[in-house]
Amino acid sequence: MFDVLPEDAVDESKAWQNIYDADAGVTGVYGQLLSVAGQYEVLNELRGDLMDVTVNSDSYLKQINTHTVTGDNPYANPKPFYAVIQNCNDVMKNLRLMYDSRKIGKSDFDQRYSDMGALRSWLYFQLGIHFGQIPYVTEAIENIDDVKDPAKFRRLNLDELVPELISFMESLPYKDAYASGSSLNTQIDGYPSKLFFVNKYCVLGDLYLWKNDYHNAAIAYKQVLETSTPLGDAAGDIYYNQFVGSSGSVDEIKTSAYQGFFSRSLQDKEFQWEWIWTMVFDKNFRPANPFIDLFSNAGGKYLVKPSAVAISNWKAQDQTDNTPYDLRGENNSYKMINGQPVIMKFLYNYLNATTGVPANTLEKNGKWFLYRASLLHLRYAEAANREGYDKIAYALINQGIRTTYSFNPNTSVETEKSATFLPEPYNLDGRKIDAPRIRGKFHRNLGIRGRMNAKVSGLSYADSVAYFNGVERDAPGYEQFYPNRTVKDRAGLTLFMENKIIDEGALELAYEGNRWQDLLRIAFRREKEMAGSGLSFLNGKIKAKFNASGSGGFTEKTSMSQWFLPFEWE
Repeated sequence: MFDVLPEDAVDESKAWQNIYDADAGVTGVYGQLLSVAGQYEVLNELRGDLMDVTVNSDSYLKQINTHTVTGDNPYANPKPFYAVIQNCNDVMKNLRLMYDSRKIGKSDFDQRYSDMGALRSWLYFQLGIHFGQIPYVTEAIENIDDVKDPAKFRRLNLDELVPELISFMESLPYKDAYASGSSLNTQIDGYPSKLFFVNKYCVLGDLYLWKNDYHNAAIAYKQVLETSTPLGDAAGDIYYNQFVGSSGSVDEIKTSAYQGFFSRSLQDKEFQWEWIWTMVFDKNFRPANPFIDLFSNAGGKYLVKPSAVAISNWKAQDQTDNTPYDLRGENNSYKMINGQPVIMKFLYNYLNATTGVPANTLEKNGKWFLYRASLLHLRYAEAANREGYDKIAYALINQGIRTTYSFNPNTSVETEKSATFLPEPYNLDGRKIDAPRIRGKFHRNLGIRGRMNAKVSGLSYADSVAYFNGVERDAPGYEQFYPNRTVKDRAGLTLFMENKIIDEGALELAYEGNRWQDLLRIAFRREKEMAGSGLSFLNGKIKAKFNASGSGGFTEKTSMSQWFLPFEWE
């Protein structure tokens, strides 16, 4: 009499029967992923130097801000992440069973299994950089609380976790995006689903970069940079613009594009040229958008704000005409509303960009930004710089490949200019020539600062073209291209460019969920190179936030392990 099937849910025995069930499992996991968006944002940005608390912040947010987290802090609870991981494991198990019983074919299995595996790896990496040592669970379990039982699941520290994740990611049978004919590459509730799914090469590149395997990191990132290459020149705008760091459908700088990276519709082609991974909060579906409460002082709780040091960073920049201004700062990344600095990147679907007033306080649509072309370029530049190609790093930060490589003192032949002419993964072609007609894929690459009309980082604008003068760093006389600087040795040159990359990330990527990972990666790398240097780097970045705001509450750490959160299970 008790053997009655539920009427409001699909019984497990009736599930996992066909490709539609498989798709529902995958999309269900991504729907659940949205539930950790607010926690992800707080952990990755408030722990860094670019975000600060407001007078409305509770004690838990203040703990995150000052790196004094107690075990009962809900923002530091790993359980929500493991809930998503557990569902990844469950879907992967059932996909395997479906494939073994021939309910789905190999191609459908490979794509979905690899997607879930990559998302799980991304989640574990997030847990690793915040908690330092975590249980690594790769099988479906009945009770999620079993995760905390050390007798059942081994705990890996970060140095053990990253190679484990790399090995798993390398073994995945499918690393590209969902194929064009896939039932998951479609429209879901009016949104293009291709933007919803984690990019496997980006995850792999980030893992390699953490492991200081710069060459393989660059290979992975280059794969994403070349996403549209199989389409060929005939694809036109897509070929010349997707992920290459352009500012629209033309070769010229179009500085108005920056706000559009966040405010445009997901259907907009220029939005899709910039964004690699983004998700949406829709007023008609759960979970609710957490960013309104976090950021908005109109209809929200206004819990966090841009830090004083972040605002100072933007104000310290100049345009190419020497105007003291960085358009990525005020009225784009943040806006003064009722006398308060408000983080705007996540609010363009909620607040009017001009007035700062919500059109409807009850309609809280929004986007969750996860990975875009600028982030890809900065991390590729980091790998290139560490491999010895600091000129590439300089080009991607500043004025792009075509301009930076336009001068080659060894030739007068135009076809031998404006490209790197290096082996893969550093062969970037920025040539634009009419006779013969050559359009290198990266001829519209304007550089991160270039497409914002920002003055070249580190040198006067007038000196920018001659900055490198076509000389690679391993050639005699490279020192002369760093006038009035103390950087003379090669190790110092690498650190000089690496600091420029980190500084540019603060200006370009603020509040997009990458800052803590970037700061921690650099700190651990430098700590391994010279004990104390990484600790000093990270202490300095966080201390600067408190110094700029005039507030106290931060005590410098004395060891790298002190940066990790306590792993407490709620």
